[in-house]
Amino acid sequence: MSAVIFDCVEKTYSDAPGSLKALDGVSFSIEPGEFFGLLGPNGAGKTTLISVLAGLARASAGRVSVMGHDVLTGYAQARRALGVVPQELVFDPFFSVRETLVIQSGYFGVRHNGAWIDELLEGLGMADKARVNMRQLSGGMKRRVLVAQALVHRPPVIVLDEPTAGVDVELRQALWHFISRLNKQGHTVLLTTHYLEEAEALCSRIAMLKKGRIVALDRTENLLAGTASTMLRFKTDQALPPDVAAQARVTGRSVQLQAHHAEEVEGVLKRLREAGVRVEDLEIGRADLEDVFFEIMQNPAHAGQP
Repeated sequence: MSAVIFDCVEKTYSDAPGSLKALDGVSFSIEPGEFFGLLGPNGAGKTTLISVLAGLARASAGRVSVMGHDVLTGYAQARRALGVVPQELVFDPFFSVRETLVIQSGYFGVRHNGAWIDELLEGLGMADKARVNMRQLSGGMKRRVLVAQALVHRPPVIVLDEPTAGVDVELRQALWHFISRLNKQGHTVLLTTHYLEEAEALCSRIAMLKKGRIVALDRTENLLAGTASTMLRFKTDQALPPDVAAQARVTGRSVQLQAHHAEEVEGVLKRLREAGVRVEDLEIGRADLEDVFFEIMQNPAHAGQP
């Protein structure tokens, strides 16, 4: 039995001008114990898909299940099997951290949960904040509480929707250490993130969404192997020749170019020398997940299911 199944899921907002199809026949499954990544640009449909999974939005067509429970016909069981960490910082300002987690336990009918709450507080670096009122916490600490709330009923499936957006390095390290430990214990994890180095390091399999459709779905190592194996990276203050610029990804002074073989690298460098472009901090290395993501999203051929 798959931990999560999306079967031909569609979501259309008919009240939008001309109607908006946020999800267009999305189908994939996540196996028990997987650390699965769901990637895509803003507006690709990631949060809509998670909202359908969590029962916060109803699909226009298709079926979604969690641990064998349909999110519509078996809502209570599906929701009990799911822990969702949302993007937004939503909290009740009238309770302390521990009180918040005790109340959240009650929502799921979990009694005598003190030992697990203590473990969550310790694992997420909040043991010294247990009695602090929620409104007194920093943004990073509030996000830790959201993670603890999602885990307080020990769900077999954990959904992390941009969990490290805008947080410091310490929180990222603490969060990933704790979540990785839960994953090794058998919990299934679904992650959305714009920090692609996190997805590359953590996720065994990745799906990429573009305009509501799956455009790539494979094991992480296969996605990395399927693109240009070499990346040429350098910095310059000068304008690139038009033919080089058309192939480059430029961020400020930093330039990245794909190169499939050594002769192609030499060809680019020769073209830059001929144009009088002065190059600094030249590096030649393997493509990473960000390079793969950029290639897939920019390629018109990736317009439908893989």
